[in-house]
Amino acid sequence: MISKMPSHELSQPLAEEISQVLGKSVSRLHKQQSCPENLSELDSIPINDEGKCCSTNPARSRLERTRSIPTEVEVSLNAIEPESQEISETKSLPEVKKTEGIVIPEDFLCPISLELMRDPVIVATGQTYERSYIQRWIDCGNTTCPKTQQKLQHLTLTPNYVLRSLISQWCIEHNIEQPTGLTNGKLKKSDGSFRDVTGDIAAIEALVWKLSSRSVEERRSAVTEIRLLSKRSTDNRILIAEAGAIPVLVNLLTSEDVLTQDNAVTSILNLSIYENNKGLIMLAGAIPSIVQVLRAGTMEARENAAATLFSLSLADENKIIIGASGAIPALVELLQNGSPRGKKDAATALFNLCIYQGNKGRAIRAGIITALLKMLTDSSKSMVDEALTIMSVLASHQEAKVAIVKASTIPVLIDLLRTGLPRNKENAAAILLALCKRDADNLACISRLGALIPLSELARNGTERAKRKATSLLEHIHKLQQL
Repeated sequence: MISKMPSHELSQPLAEEISQVLGKSVSRLHKQQSCPENLSELDSIPINDEGKCCSTNPARSRLERTRSIPTEVEVSLNAIEPESQEISETKSLPEVKKTEGIVIPEDFLCPISLELMRDPVIVATGQTYERSYIQRWIDCGNTTCPKTQQKLQHLTLTPNYVLRSLISQWCIEHNIEQPTGLTNGKLKKSDGSFRDVTGDIAAIEALVWKLSSRSVEERRSAVTEIRLLSKRSTDNRILIAEAGAIPVLVNLLTSEDVLTQDNAVTSILNLSIYENNKGLIMLAGAIPSIVQVLRAGTMEARENAAATLFSLSLADENKIIIGASGAIPALVELLQNGSPRGKKDAATALFNLCIYQGNKGRAIRAGIITALLKMLTDSSKSMVDEALTIMSVLASHQEAKVAIVKASTIPVLIDLLRTGLPRNKENAAAILLALCKRDADNLACISRLGALIPLSELARNGTERAKRKATSLLEHIHKLQQL
């Protein structure tokens, strides 16, 4: 979490950079990721504010073991200009439907957030709160009821089904869109009809209850079942989150039982595929525990932790939080020394995180250029696409330019201009152009190494983007020769 990072990680320049990128949304997310010391601080934490995600999320159809390099990467190989991939300062965030002019009954509002409750739960004192807010209150070590200040005799959160039903009915009567498609035990389908899921809800809530059991075997069995259910359907992902499983699963990420930890991180991966769950996962403070699994878990758990970070990083503001959490060095380590699947997952996550300018320096300092060069020269050539795609995103960064040249990458890129696949030639040309802009030494170097012939060929017969890059490079070389 940002608030728990060492002070040198959040220096004034970084704070200013974050502010420039996402403005007011950043301060909101700082609050989301820090434990409140008092009730007034909790008041400002939103439940459903979530960054706008890419509309084409490949993770929806590639669960767990079927993951591959994402569509976003494939698109960038053919069309996206690396210099155009920065997060827009003016990028809008999705807006929740407003209720101006409508007076919400006081009993429907969470005493902490003063917002309409979506998942009301009862604490030991009999007071009702929104689950996400009271869970964070408890997770931060508080053992009193925020409203009455009475000590909680136990920390069990009991769903308030009666109040939830009343809120749902009130929303329907006032034509107010509810946070999820769940209404009165019925789940809204894509065609607008409703499916009765009361039986599913009861079964899932029983499983969630077992996640907190004192029995290791019972916890392990429950989290295994949650993993299977969360893999099966979007409806299950909605119901599992509605049952309050996410904070409990986050706690299980630190379990000493290997199977429990593996299944917990994979469950969170599956749940994150449903867009509304991303915000709940971030609100539960999951990132530090996911990063710890990424560093020290089993190889399968590390793979799934990397894939989870990719899924969560689809929201722009999450890129900042994940980058500040120490995830990038752990991802670079997995990229270098992981299993084939782990390397793919690490590459996918790193590509997405490095779209944000502030994370590029972190990746470079973590040694990513050395790892990418190794991928480019590996005899299997199995990850050349990924390596070039990530390098093309990094190449506009000054530290990256220095590191790429120092690692003797230019000859490898020129060789790819001659022998690579069309998309590899395209990205190689893009990287070389970024290295040579306003750099006469690098221009002279690529000219001396024989880049003119393959660049001329690419300018005639390459993809449209490759033609542009090659033509621009040739123009720079000709200008240098005329001096």
